[in-house]
Amino acid sequence: MRMPLSWLAEVTDLPPGARGADVAAGLVSVGLEEEDLHGGDLTGPLVVGRVLDFTPEPQKNGKTIRWCTVDVGQNGQMLTEGKHQEIVCGAHNFEVGDLVVVVLPGAVLPGNFAIAARKTYGHVSNGMICAEDEIGLGHDHEGIIVLERLLGAEKAATLQPGDDAIALLGLAEETVETNVTPDRGYCFSVRGLAREYWHSQGSPAGGYRDPADVATPQANDSGHPIRLDDDTPLDGNVGCDRFVARVVRGIDPTRPSPAWMQKRLTQMGMRPISLAVDVTNYVMLAVGQPLHAYDLAKLDGPIVVRRARAGEALTTLDDVERTLSPEDLLITDSGERPLAIAGVMGGSSSEVDDSTTDVLIEAAHFDPTTVARSSRRHRLVTEASKRFERGVDPQVTAAAAQLAVDLLVEHGGGTADPGVTDVDHTTQRTAYLLDVTEPSRIVGVDYPRERVLSILRDLGCAVAESGEGTDDAHVLVTPPSWRPDLVDAPDYAEEVARIDGYNNIPSITPTPSEGRGLTHGQKARRIVADALAGAGFTEVLSYPFVAAELADQLGFAPDDDRRQAVRVANPLSEERPLLRTMVLSSLVDVLRRNLARGHKDVAISEIGLVFRPGGPLGKAPIPSVASRPDDATLEQLYAAVPDQPRRAAVVASGQIEQAGWWGPGRAADWSDMVAAVQSVAAALAVPVVVANDPDHAPWHPGRCARITLADGTLVGHAGELHPKALAALDLPPRTVAAEFDVDVLTAASEEPVQAREFSSFPPALTDVALLVRSEVAAGEVEAALRRGAGESLESIVLFDVYEGERVEAGHRSLAYRLTFRALDRTLTTDEVNDFRDAAVAAAARATGAVQR
Repeated sequence: MRMPLSWLAEVTDLPPGARGADVAAGLVSVGLEEEDLHGGDLTGPLVVGRVLDFTPEPQKNGKTIRWCTVDVGQNGQMLTEGKHQEIVCGAHNFEVGDLVVVVLPGAVLPGNFAIAARKTYGHVSNGMICAEDEIGLGHDHEGIIVLERLLGAEKAATLQPGDDAIALLGLAEETVETNVTPDRGYCFSVRGLAREYWHSQGSPAGGYRDPADVATPQANDSGHPIRLDDDTPLDGNVGCDRFVARVVRGIDPTRPSPAWMQKRLTQMGMRPISLAVDVTNYVMLAVGQPLHAYDLAKLDGPIVVRRARAGEALTTLDDVERTLSPEDLLITDSGERPLAIAGVMGGSSSEVDDSTTDVLIEAAHFDPTTVARSSRRHRLVTEASKRFERGVDPQVTAAAAQLAVDLLVEHGGGTADPGVTDVDHTTQRTAYLLDVTEPSRIVGVDYPRERVLSILRDLGCAVAESGEGTDDAHVLVTPPSWRPDLVDAPDYAEEVARIDGYNNIPSITPTPSEGRGLTHGQKARRIVADALAGAGFTEVLSYPFVAAELADQLGFAPDDDRRQAVRVANPLSEERPLLRTMVLSSLVDVLRRNLARGHKDVAISEIGLVFRPGGPLGKAPIPSVASRPDDATLEQLYAAVPDQPRRAAVVASGQIEQAGWWGPGRAADWSDMVAAVQSVAAALAVPVVVANDPDHAPWHPGRCARITLADGTLVGHAGELHPKALAALDLPPRTVAAEFDVDVLTAASEEPVQAREFSSFPPALTDVALLVRSEVAAGEVEAALRRGAGESLESIVLFDVYEGERVEAGHRSLAYRLTFRALDRTLTTDEVNDFRDAAVAAAARATGAVQR
């Protein structure tokens, strides 16, 4: 939002000699963000020029420039001895005879950009034909300024080459531009910005003059008929709760807008168009109320405000035919012909044109949500929609309409109809019982009671110190109509802190208390992540939302509890409304995306929460914020929250070991997944047992390992995914994965680990081959050997598995290497043999193993 200092000075008092930077600093002090400063930093000569002719010249870079001859009046005599100026221009939006803005050598443009005659594209260019952004008039750089389009043909006809363009466009006067946040919609007007600047100066008495403080006539029955007929309010909010209509007849369509109005519109970054349109834009900029002018002769009956019907369309003022949605709020003629999308843009069928003499002025208050959704639905952001969707003062409509009527009568020669229509369904804001000590408590600064009340009254709030609930510490505060964002104590506390001055809030660096370090669970999670990264997996994060059909794709049995997923009430995507019950179920999406991007060898991991309701969840109550919920309420809240264990998953596809000059590569297989889990368990010093699991989706029944603690507690599963699951998920064959419970490993690692004393004596190695049934897991055999071998066993490794000739059908041979070492002596052969025999005997008892 822009604000020329001259306009600001009409609404509030400026200190003597105040510059744009001073005003911007004042606005920043009350929480507004400075966007830019325009004007004041441009020195001439900047003049009006007329294009006499030009020659298009294509360039080697594919660009076509125009070698122009421009009449700049007497200025040309000083530069080129009376000859017209020759200027290179890259724009193509002008023709011979157009009036343009020319900056001549010796001028300095915004940004301290000095202009001089220079050689370019094979010519000496004596100046530059300017675009809006080059002289700080706007942000447009699509083409150069053509004054006939900017000021209108009638105004341009009064100009002569050589006229001072700085004075013409108001560029010598400084204009402050601010960035208006969504909660400060009232600042989209000079009225609002001036009030904020007044606050920044201490809110001096009499220092603010409300431009909307005008006398307005009472509504009567002779005005243009209006009917508000919103049968389907959006989110419970009526689309239009106030509509003011005024009529001005007999306007002279040939009269232009006054020069001062055109100048101000230009300074505000808007183009003057015609008197009726310029008046509505000027009033909108002044008081923040968007207006719309209709050609009364093009209306056939009463104006009806209603929602759009299915199949309706409207050609808007930008000549685009738009298909309307039933959520769009329309302004219609007699309830049938659409005239405008309320709060967004009018239609071409009732547009004010060069023949319009009778004008109907609309000043209405529309629901912010309705306008915002229509604006986004039609990709149509207008000056009106930007204001309505942030909230417009519903009490300024009549004043805005009156201001527009007065300007049309004064400058258009029209006559205002005595009829005044004001359909007002607005409701009064309710008073809030405010504890005046709340700002001090929230902000941490001692604000005296009288200071708080004074700031609230300066803001426009009605403060009642007597009434129900009031006492020395409580008052009833009714916010002003232009501040819909003031609702509760934190809002008022923020306003008190803002107006009193953010710089008055001391910056106190808190003294940190002595820390207690990471918890065991935090340390364990970091160890898990480090171990997986060390094993070659890249850690990723995925959204925990999954599709309903994923359970079928993974091959879960009908009674599998992993099918019991929590459904999100307002999912980010309707295609993924469920919360995951396995980390793997969302991790496979990341794998598929990477494969689709051309990464053929992928190994990724994720540590995250899963959601396991284990049955129907209770409904969560909404407790009061006044006090801590009681035990019964807390129990209901916990009952409504599913269990959320922490899991880790890994998945790999392609080569786990790359091929190169050192030899062939190796594809990832089920053993890599088992090794990944074992490496994590080893990093946490937790022994695990690996056994075959023939029936656990989504893994292959013959290549799935069940991993448990020594006491049988399930840790997780690892192996190759089932071919049917891979086909359903569109993943490559032989993709492998693992998922394990981090919480289980964390709990198992809480017991302190006793480091094994190092022995300097030599180890004794012995091998043993055992014949076991094929269904006996190698892990069970290893565990039995370990139990029977005694304390001198240092390590045990399975180094060979054999099935085939000279091995009984249904059996296999497992060969283990056992390493023994004593702490205090070198073991003898007899001792090692005894240890080995005891281990074999234990394996025979536990698994039926027979030594070969």
